[in-house]
Amino acid sequence: MGDSPTSCGEGPDSPRGDGHALPSFPRKRESSIGEDPGPRAEDWIPACAGMTEGKDDGVAPSPESNHAPQFSWPEGRQMALSLSFDDGRESQWRHALPLLDRYGVRATFYPLPSAVREHVESWRAVVTAGHEIGNHSATHPCSGNFRFSRRNALEEMTLDALEQGELLEANRQLLELLGVQPRTFAYPCGQTTVGRGKSVQSYVPAVARHFLAGRLFFSEMHNDPAYCDLHQLYAVTMDNVDEAGLDALLDAARAEGGWLILAGHDAGPVGARQTTLLDTLEHLCRRAAVPENSIWLDTVERIAEYVRDARTARGQT
Repeated sequence: MGDSPTSCGEGPDSPRGDGHALPSFPRKRESSIGEDPGPRAEDWIPACAGMTEGKDDGVAPSPESNHAPQFSWPEGRQMALSLSFDDGRESQWRHALPLLDRYGVRATFYPLPSAVREHVESWRAVVTAGHEIGNHSATHPCSGNFRFSRRNALEEMTLDALEQGELLEANRQLLELLGVQPRTFAYPCGQTTVGRGKSVQSYVPAVARHFLAGRLFFSEMHNDPAYCDLHQLYAVTMDNVDEAGLDALLDAARAEGGWLILAGHDAGPVGARQTTLLDTLEHLCRRAAVPENSIWLDTVERIAEYVRDARTARGQT
């Protein structure tokens, strides 16, 4: 789950500050019978992530500051793409897995150990098919602002309790159940801190101690492979987003040589809450399969490993 995405404009025509409009795209939303399903102003996802507010000090930003070091993807690909699913919901192995396997696509699944235990043979089939199994914590703690997490709230946890009882315990159970040692982590609800107010502490360093990469949620854009923090990787939701919306994200990532990570929950033929539509998922697989689109589609683990090694080779962390 994730918290609401931040907005940096007023909708599809929000100004950029230079007389042009920012591109944006509609998110699919649930509609009841008889309701107009067309996008509302609040349904538009802004494409201004990473842009800073203009300063009124008369100093223009340095041109050099806007140019990241050149980064090369394997085989001359122009972008990287990872598909990921959280929680270990039954619809993932029942509906998404056959589609992904049909296209030879390897995805990343972040199941809770309790979900794996309920359908262990099905999750072993996911592993056998070559997909990545990552860590999503042992019990999915989130802010107590979510009522479902009030008795398992990050505000009431300590760093040690979270590291031992959530990160390492989930690793232990997944190793026991599936014989795999997770190498990447997905922050439940995309949240990264424990405690309250002056006592708030980030658990990103704990994730960095135990995992190759950490994935956020409900971000607004792709990752810059030459600069991104591998333990705070942006991930954009693909739940209830239509093909046009995902195409806009792919086009933006390709234009900048980025790494787009998409995150979903359920998978199915209809757009219920927190559901990645199978037609949309197939559209992504098909688009990635076209050589001219120049997309490297792989797991979070494999792409994170490539980014780490490429940056290490040129002395960059």
